[in-house]
Amino acid sequence: MSRILLHGLAILAAVGGAAAQTAAADARGSAVRPTEVIRLFDGKSLNGFYTWMKDTQREDPRKVFRVTDGMLHVTGDGLGGLVTNKEYRDYHCVLEIKWGVRTWGNRIDRTKDSGLLVHSIGADGGYNGIWMPSIEAQIIEGGFGDFILVSGNDKDGNPVPLSLTSETARDRDGEVIWKEGGKRETFNLRNRRRINWYGRDPDWKDVLGFRGKNDVESPDGQWTRMDVICDGGHIRIFVNGVKVNEAFDSFPAYGRLQLQTELAECFVRRWELWPLGKGPKPAPAENE
Repeated sequence: MSRILLHGLAILAAVGGAAAQTAAADARGSAVRPTEVIRLFDGKSLNGFYTWMKDTQREDPRKVFRVTDGMLHVTGDGLGGLVTNKEYRDYHCVLEIKWGVRTWGNRIDRTKDSGLLVHSIGADGGYNGIWMPSIEAQIIEGGFGDFILVSGNDKDGNPVPLSLTSETARDRDGEVIWKEGGKRETFNLRNRRRINWYGRDPDWKDVLGFRGKNDVESPDGQWTRMDVICDGGHIRIFVNGVKVNEAFDSFPAYGRLQLQTELAECFVRRWELWPLGKGPKPAPAENE
Protein backbone atom coordinates (compact mmCIF):
# COMPACT_ATOMS: atom_id res chain seq x y z
CA MET A 1 0.00 0.00 0.00
CA SER A 2 1.46 3.37 -1.00
CA ARG A 3 2.47 6.02 1.52
CA ILE A 4 0.04 8.45 -0.11
CA LEU A 5 -2.84 6.03 0.34
CA LEU A 6 -1.85 5.28 3.92
CA HIS A 7 -1.67 8.98 4.67
CA GLY A 8 -5.08 9.49 3.12
CA LEU A 9 -6.59 6.69 5.20
CA ALA A 10 -5.07 8.13 8.36
CA ILE A 11 -6.61 11.53 7.58
CA LEU A 12 -10.02 9.93 6.98
CA ALA A 13 -9.78 8.04 10.28
CA ALA A 14 -8.83 11.21 12.14
CA VAL A 15 -11.66 13.18 10.54
CA GLY A 16 -14.13 10.39 11.34
CA GLY A 17 -12.94 10.24 14.94
CA ALA A 18 -13.19 14.01 15.33
CA ALA A 19 -16.71 13.96 13.90
CA ALA A 20 -17.71 11.19 16.31
CA GLN A 21 -16.31 13.13 19.26
CA THR A 22 -18.15 16.30 18.22
CA ALA A 23 -21.43 14.38 17.91
CA ALA A 24 -20.87 12.71 21.29
CA ALA A 25 -20.13 16.05 22.93
CA ASP A 26 -23.42 17.39 21.59
CA ALA A 27 -25.33 14.29 22.77
CA ARG A 28 -23.81 14.43 26.25
CA GLY A 29 -26.06 17.33 27.11
CA SER A 30 -29.15 15.10 26.88
CA ALA A 31 -27.78 12.50 29.31
CA VAL A 32 -29.29 12.41 32.81
CA ARG A 33 -27.18 14.14 35.47
CA PRO A 34 -28.46 12.90 38.86
CA THR A 35 -29.74 15.57 41.24
CA GLU A 36 -30.80 12.99 43.85
CA VAL A 37 -30.05 9.33 44.35
CA ILE A 38 -31.28 7.10 41.52
CA ARG A 39 -31.75 3.48 42.56
CA LEU A 40 -31.18 1.71 39.28
CA PHE A 41 -32.14 -1.58 40.91
CA ASP A 42 -35.09 -1.29 43.29
CA GLY A 43 -34.99 -4.85 44.65
CA LYS A 44 -38.30 -5.72 42.99
CA SER A 45 -38.07 -5.46 39.22
CA LEU A 46 -35.82 -4.77 36.26
CA ASN A 47 -37.76 -1.69 35.23
CA GLY A 48 -35.43 0.86 33.72
CA PHE A 49 -33.37 -1.76 31.88
CA TYR A 50 -33.40 -3.85 28.75
CA THR A 51 -31.38 -6.97 28.03
CA TRP A 52 -29.03 -7.65 25.17
CA MET A 53 -27.80 -11.20 24.62
CA LYS A 54 -25.44 -12.32 21.89
CA ASP A 55 -27.69 -15.18 20.82
CA THR A 56 -31.18 -13.74 21.44
CA GLN A 57 -30.52 -9.97 21.35
CA ARG A 58 -33.34 -8.08 23.12
CA GLU A 59 -35.05 -11.27 24.22
CA ASP A 60 -34.01 -13.14 27.37
CA PRO A 61 -35.86 -16.46 27.13
CA ARG A 62 -33.55 -18.19 29.65
CA LYS A 63 -34.10 -15.37 32.19
CA VAL A 64 -30.39 -14.80 32.56
CA PHE A 65 -31.27 -11.55 34.33
CA ARG A 66 -33.94 -11.97 37.00
CA VAL A 67 -34.90 -10.91 40.52
CA THR A 68 -34.32 -13.57 43.21
CA ASP A 69 -35.03 -12.90 46.89
CA GLY A 70 -34.77 -9.15 46.40
CA MET A 71 -31.47 -9.38 44.54
CA LEU A 72 -30.58 -8.86 40.90
CA HIS A 73 -29.59 -12.38 39.91
CA VAL A 74 -27.36 -12.91 36.89
CA THR A 75 -27.36 -16.64 36.17
CA GLY A 76 -24.37 -16.34 33.83
CA ASP A 77 -25.92 -18.56 31.17
CA GLY A 78 -24.68 -16.65 28.13
CA LEU A 79 -22.91 -13.52 26.97
CA GLY A 80 -24.58 -10.14 27.08
CA GLY A 81 -25.68 -7.39 29.40
CA LEU A 82 -28.39 -5.67 31.36
CA VAL A 83 -28.50 -2.15 29.93
CA THR A 84 -30.01 1.05 31.35
CA ASN A 85 -32.71 2.57 29.20
CA LYS A 86 -31.30 6.04 29.89
CA GLU A 87 -27.88 7.59 29.39
CA TYR A 88 -26.19 9.15 32.40
CA ARG A 89 -23.29 11.49 33.14
CA ASP A 90 -21.53 13.00 36.16
CA TYR A 91 -22.43 10.54 38.91
CA HIS A 92 -21.18 8.40 41.77
CA CYS A 93 -22.17 4.80 41.09
CA VAL A 94 -22.35 2.34 43.98
CA LEU A 95 -22.54 -1.36 43.12
CA GLU A 96 -22.56 -4.21 45.64
CA ILE A 97 -21.98 -7.59 44.05
CA LYS A 98 -21.03 -11.15 44.97
CA TRP A 99 -20.30 -14.31 43.01
CA GLY A 100 -22.66 -17.26 42.83
CA VAL A 101 -21.47 -20.84 42.44
CA ARG A 102 -22.22 -21.54 38.77
CA THR A 103 -19.91 -21.10 35.80
CA TRP A 104 -20.75 -22.01 32.23
CA GLY A 105 -19.42 -23.13 28.87
CA ASN A 106 -15.76 -22.62 28.11
CA ARG A 107 -15.35 -20.71 31.38
CA ILE A 108 -16.53 -23.48 33.66
CA ASP A 109 -13.04 -23.81 35.18
CA ARG A 110 -11.90 -20.21 34.57
CA THR A 111 -11.98 -17.11 36.77
CA LYS A 112 -15.46 -15.80 37.47
CA ASP A 113 -15.92 -12.81 35.20
CA SER A 114 -18.34 -9.91 34.81
CA GLY A 115 -18.00 -6.15 34.46
CA LEU A 116 -19.65 -2.78 34.95
CA LEU A 117 -19.53 -0.92 31.64
CA VAL A 118 -19.93 2.85 31.87
CA HIS A 119 -20.14 5.56 29.20
CA SER A 120 -21.76 3.10 26.79
CA ILE A 121 -22.69 4.64 23.45
CA GLY A 122 -23.24 3.30 19.97
CA ALA A 123 -24.85 0.11 18.74
CA ASP A 124 -26.07 -2.76 20.90
CA GLY A 125 -23.82 -5.74 20.38
CA GLY A 126 -21.12 -3.55 18.87
CA TYR A 127 -18.39 -5.75 20.36
CA ASN A 128 -18.60 -9.17 18.65
CA GLY A 129 -22.38 -9.00 18.87
CA ILE A 130 -22.23 -8.81 22.66
CA TRP A 131 -21.68 -5.38 24.30
CA MET A 132 -22.14 -1.74 23.42
CA PRO A 133 -18.90 0.25 23.02
CA SER A 134 -17.94 1.46 26.50
CA ILE A 135 -15.35 1.83 29.21
CA GLU A 136 -15.31 -1.18 31.50
CA ALA A 137 -14.68 -1.24 35.22
CA GLN A 138 -13.65 -4.87 35.29
CA ILE A 139 -15.17 -7.35 37.73
CA ILE A 140 -13.18 -10.57 37.68
CA GLU A 141 -11.44 -12.70 40.28
CA GLY A 142 -8.11 -10.98 40.88
CA GLY A 143 -8.90 -8.06 38.60
CA PHE A 144 -11.62 -5.94 40.22
CA GLY A 145 -11.09 -2.40 38.96
CA ASP A 146 -9.07 -2.88 35.77
CA PHE A 147 -10.02 -0.49 32.97
CA ILE A 148 -10.83 -2.07 29.60
CA LEU A 149 -11.81 -0.27 26.40
CA VAL A 150 -14.70 -2.27 24.94
CA SER A 151 -14.62 -1.57 21.22
CA GLY A 152 -17.50 -1.45 18.77
CA ASN A 153 -19.42 0.62 16.26
CA ASP A 154 -21.87 3.44 16.49
CA LYS A 155 -25.36 3.14 15.02
CA ASP A 156 -24.05 4.19 11.60
CA GLY A 157 -21.48 1.40 11.59
CA ASN A 158 -18.46 3.59 12.34
CA PRO A 159 -15.97 2.61 15.08
CA VAL A 160 -16.37 4.54 18.32
CA PRO A 161 -12.95 6.17 19.05
CA LEU A 162 -12.56 5.18 22.71
CA SER A 163 -9.68 6.64 24.74
CA LEU A 164 -8.42 7.13 28.30
CA THR A 165 -5.51 8.96 29.90
CA SER A 166 -3.97 7.56 33.07
CA GLU A 167 -0.98 7.87 35.39
CA THR A 168 0.90 4.64 34.87
CA ALA A 169 3.80 2.31 35.52
CA ARG A 170 4.67 -1.19 34.30
CA ASP A 171 4.56 -4.38 36.33
CA ARG A 172 7.18 -7.11 36.32
CA ASP A 173 5.89 -8.44 32.99
CA GLY A 174 5.60 -5.06 31.31
CA GLU A 175 1.81 -4.76 31.65
CA VAL A 176 0.36 -1.31 32.21
CA ILE A 177 -0.79 -0.64 35.78
CA TRP A 178 -2.25 2.46 37.36
CA LYS A 179 0.22 4.34 39.54
CA GLU A 180 -0.87 7.58 41.13
CA GLY A 181 1.60 10.29 40.16
CA GLY A 182 3.15 8.13 37.46
CA LYS A 183 3.75 8.95 33.81
CA ARG A 184 0.64 10.22 32.04
CA GLU A 185 -0.20 8.16 28.99
CA THR A 186 -3.17 8.18 26.65
CA PHE A 187 -4.54 4.84 25.48
CA ASN A 188 -6.92 4.00 22.68
CA LEU A 189 -7.94 1.01 20.60
CA ARG A 190 -4.73 1.20 18.57
CA ASN A 191 -2.10 1.24 21.30
CA ARG A 192 -3.63 -0.38 24.41
CA ARG A 193 -7.06 -1.55 25.56
CA ARG A 194 -6.36 -2.25 29.22
CA ILE A 195 -5.03 -0.50 32.35
CA ASN A 196 -4.73 -2.92 35.26
CA TRP A 197 -5.53 -1.88 38.82
CA TYR A 198 -2.40 -1.04 40.79
CA GLY A 199 -2.11 -4.31 42.75
CA ARG A 200 -3.06 -6.91 40.16
CA ASP A 201 -0.91 -9.98 40.72
CA PRO A 202 1.64 -10.37 37.88
CA ASP A 203 1.20 -14.14 38.35
CA TRP A 204 -2.56 -13.87 37.70
CA LYS A 205 -3.95 -17.00 36.05
CA ASP A 206 -7.30 -17.52 34.39
CA VAL A 207 -8.31 -20.34 36.74
CA LEU A 208 -11.41 -20.69 38.88
CA GLY A 209 -10.94 -19.28 42.37
CA PHE A 210 -7.77 -17.27 41.66
CA ARG A 211 -6.91 -14.79 44.37
CA GLY A 212 -3.85 -12.53 44.34
CA LYS A 213 -1.82 -11.59 47.38
CA ASN A 214 -2.89 -7.91 47.18
CA ASP A 215 -6.53 -8.35 46.14
CA VAL A 216 -8.99 -6.05 47.91
CA GLU A 217 -12.25 -7.59 46.70
CA SER A 218 -14.00 -9.80 49.24
CA PRO A 219 -13.49 -13.58 49.19
CA ASP A 220 -15.67 -15.64 46.83
CA GLY A 221 -19.30 -15.66 47.94
CA GLN A 222 -19.05 -12.47 50.00
CA TRP A 223 -20.23 -9.00 49.01
CA THR A 224 -17.81 -6.57 47.37
CA ARG A 225 -18.59 -2.89 47.00
CA MET A 226 -17.42 -1.04 43.91
CA ASP A 227 -17.68 2.75 43.64
CA VAL A 228 -17.22 4.23 40.17
CA ILE A 229 -17.16 8.02 40.24
CA CYS A 230 -17.55 9.67 36.84
CA ASP A 231 -16.98 13.42 36.71
CA GLY A 232 -16.97 14.25 33.02
CA GLY A 233 -14.01 12.34 31.61
CA HIS A 234 -12.48 11.77 35.05
CA ILE A 235 -13.20 8.25 36.33
CA ARG A 236 -12.16 6.84 39.72
CA ILE A 237 -12.71 3.24 40.78
CA PHE A 238 -12.81 2.18 44.44
CA VAL A 239 -13.09 -1.45 45.58
CA ASN A 240 -14.12 -1.98 49.21
CA GLY A 241 -13.11 1.61 49.92
CA VAL A 242 -9.67 1.43 48.29
CA LYS A 243 -8.94 3.55 45.20
CA VAL A 244 -7.58 1.01 42.73
CA ASN A 245 -7.65 2.87 39.40
CA GLU A 246 -8.12 6.32 37.92
CA ALA A 247 -8.35 7.82 34.45
CA PHE A 248 -8.78 11.25 32.89
CA ASP A 249 -10.14 12.68 29.65
CA SER A 250 -12.17 9.60 28.81
CA PHE A 251 -14.01 9.41 25.55
CA PRO A 252 -16.95 9.00 25.77
CA ALA A 253 -17.77 10.91 28.94
CA TYR A 254 -21.43 9.85 29.24
CA GLY A 255 -23.67 6.97 28.24
CA ARG A 256 -25.67 3.97 29.37
CA LEU A 257 -24.47 1.53 32.01
CA GLN A 258 -24.24 -2.19 31.30
CA LEU A 259 -23.83 -5.07 33.74
CA GLN A 260 -22.24 -8.02 31.99
CA THR A 261 -23.15 -11.66 31.97
CA GLU A 262 -19.97 -13.45 31.03
CA LEU A 263 -20.57 -17.11 31.91
CA ALA A 264 -20.41 -16.67 35.69
CA GLU A 265 -23.26 -16.38 38.17
CA CYS A 266 -23.41 -13.28 40.33
CA PHE A 267 -25.84 -11.31 42.50
CA VAL A 268 -26.32 -7.56 43.02
CA ARG A 269 -28.07 -6.13 46.07
CA ARG A 270 -27.34 -2.45 45.50
CA TRP A 271 -26.93 -0.41 42.33
CA GLU A 272 -27.31 3.34 42.72
CA LEU A 273 -26.31 6.61 41.07
CA TRP A 274 -25.66 9.57 43.37
CA PRO A 275 -25.04 13.22 42.50
CA LEU A 276 -21.36 14.09 42.55
CA GLY A 277 -20.23 15.09 46.02
CA LYS A 278 -23.35 13.70 47.68
CA GLY A 279 -22.69 9.97 47.52
CA PRO A 280 -21.62 7.78 50.42
CA LYS A 281 -17.93 7.60 51.22
CA PRO A 282 -16.36 4.55 49.49
CA ALA A 283 -16.13 1.79 52.08
CA PRO A 284 -15.93 -1.99 52.42
CA ALA A 285 -19.14 -3.90 51.80
CA GLU A 286 -20.93 -5.17 54.86
CA ASN A 287 -20.96 -8.95 55.14
CA GLU A 288 -22.80 -11.02 57.72
